[in-house]
Amino acid sequence: MPPRFAFTVAATDGAARTGTLALRRGTIRTPAFMPVGTAATVKAMRPAEVAEAGADIILGNTYHLMLRPTAERIARLGGLHRFMGWTGPILTDSGGYQVMSLGALTKVTEDGVTFASHRDGSRHAVSPERSIEIQRLLGSDIVMAFDELVALPASRDAVEAAMARSMRWARRSRDAFDGGGDHAANAAIFGIQQGGLDRDLRAESAAALRDIGFDGYAIGGLAVGEGQDAMFGVLDHAAGQLPADAPRYLMGVGKPDDIVGAVLRGVDMFDCVLPTRSGRTGQAFTRRGQLNLRNAKHVDDDAPLDAECPCPVCATASRAYLSHLVRSDEILGAMLMTEHNIWFYQTLMADLRAAIASGRMKAFAAAFVARYRGRA
Repeated sequence: MPPRFAFTVAATDGAARTGTLALRRGTIRTPAFMPVGTAATVKAMRPAEVAEAGADIILGNTYHLMLRPTAERIARLGGLHRFMGWTGPILTDSGGYQVMSLGALTKVTEDGVTFASHRDGSRHAVSPERSIEIQRLLGSDIVMAFDELVALPASRDAVEAAMARSMRWARRSRDAFDGGGDHAANAAIFGIQQGGLDRDLRAESAAALRDIGFDGYAIGGLAVGEGQDAMFGVLDHAAGQLPADAPRYLMGVGKPDDIVGAVLRGVDMFDCVLPTRSGRTGQAFTRRGQLNLRNAKHVDDDAPLDAECPCPVCATASRAYLSHLVRSDEILGAMLMTEHNIWFYQTLMADLRAAIASGRMKAFAAAFVARYRGRA
């Protein structure tokens, strides 16, 4: 039987590393980007198309799925993999980010969080134990500990209090996961480091997580308004505070140049809604930056989105055609733009893995960022 969880680093180049994360439902090549399947779907994509683009794992959203169609219903229907037709690994987030984004609709206590649904105003309560239960009902392969996220900027006292509570919740999450019977025997659980932009708080959080012990470790509380320079400043020390023999996951990141910079600093896993959300709004990622297909300059352009892209869209569709679809609000436009963006992200991850394995990560990163930002 395949291992429940096995992380192997095959090569390093500076802090950057490439390897594999083996789970019961499949092996993830790292660095890895996880397309976001918020409501049991990677929007505008069929599961087979997501896999064809090169994705080894996708992300499901605890908050949205608990509200609709409910985790209990998904469990009765055979679990999230069967429900949505995805056979590979799934990571489920804990719901903490979505609850934080509700702002005034949320009340945080030591027990957990109560909040009003953004859909119908109904009241719900999520504790570390309930978050783990929902993820168990969904049947995810990687479960995230429940944490409290603070939007930045915030006072040090607020960041410290949320970090300390998150560490107490991390212990409760670990205990709840370990009591999960067959699911715990076949899945993995990641803890989430918090601490905002403060190096000492990050170190304290990392020490608490190491003491509890997790299969992998996420870097949370970033990409919430602090800017790229501040984020990289945190990653310069945060990744190294976490165990070297476990995967490091930067939650909610991000733009292509964010990902390249984070890989340089030792991060292994990423997720973000950008490739799908941008695709639905007519934005395409290319090696020379983003394109807005609603701009009039594309209406007569017979070139592909990216001449170096191996995706089916770039092989068959011109910018002019895609611009027509986007400007006409045709459903096919969102589908093709999203497919290209998912391919672009997965191709970038493959290029990063190859660059690390061949010892040319710094050169690749410099060239990619310069070209992407229009300086090449």
